[in-house]
Amino acid sequence: MTRLERKESLIRIALLVVAFSAVSVLVVITVFIIEEGTPIMVKYGFKKFLFNLDWFPSEESYGLLPMVIGSIMVTFGALVIGVPFGLACAVFLTEFSSKRLRRVIKPMIELLAGIPSVVYGFMGVVILVPFIRETLGGPGLSVLASSIILGIMILPTIISISVDSLEAVPPAYREGSIALGATRWQTTRMVMFPAARSGIIASIILGMGRAIGETMAVIMIAGNAIAIPRSLLDPVRTLTSNIALEMAYASGEHRQALFATGVILFVIIMILNTIANVTSKRRKA
Repeated sequence: MTRLERKESLIRIALLVVAFSAVSVLVVITVFIIEEGTPIMVKYGFKKFLFNLDWFPSEESYGLLPMVIGSIMVTFGALVIGVPFGLACAVFLTEFSSKRLRRVIKPMIELLAGIPSVVYGFMGVVILVPFIRETLGGPGLSVLASSIILGIMILPTIISISVDSLEAVPPAYREGSIALGATRWQTTRMVMFPAARSGIIASIILGMGRAIGETMAVIMIAGNAIAIPRSLLDPVRTLTSNIALEMAYASGEHRQALFATGVILFVIIMILNTIANVTSKRRKA
């Protein structure tokens, strides 16, 4: 074996170790939260733990249904706001703007991803919450406020990945469509989107993960009421907020219940990712 081959072999082994270390970390995290959270679900019953409406740790009542519904509503609202705006911005930057404008706007959008979530939460408390309270009614701290802030927070992820996916489509696809007489919008909708579908779906999945896993901004603007919201103007508590608010003083079964909350959150994320991936594969077929 030559010296160059030995170097390549060492590099290959090093990359393999790095790849397996990432998988190992995921496995360790999964095993840890399951080991810490499942005993209390077994003790009280999974059905009771998940579908009970009451969360009173001092009375040994642990019901996650309001927080599960709250997390789903806030995440869905963020996607409803973030996905259309994100894809529209990506299409504009790749298909309808000049290269000079794109070189200015895209780095500015990517910088938004570096803003701490507490800053978004502060802006929501100062500007958005009073606006909703005075305009639409209610306490202002609500599902709507959380959805808007999270929708803005996931925009950089969706835009940057969608732009990269659209730019990766071979230029011959676009040129061939235009040569056949299609308009720019027809080319974008019928050629560019299908060709870049996998990257666009990936951007939506990552944005969804950011929305459902966000904690600090949601704590500041959601209201944190443990009740099923009946409208977009009602306060809500999400699963992540529940863990962050109570973990500092939790002990015993209360602490186990918070780890069980993490297990439920982990399962919900896996389900949503699986649905998104299956939907993407079906459309591709």
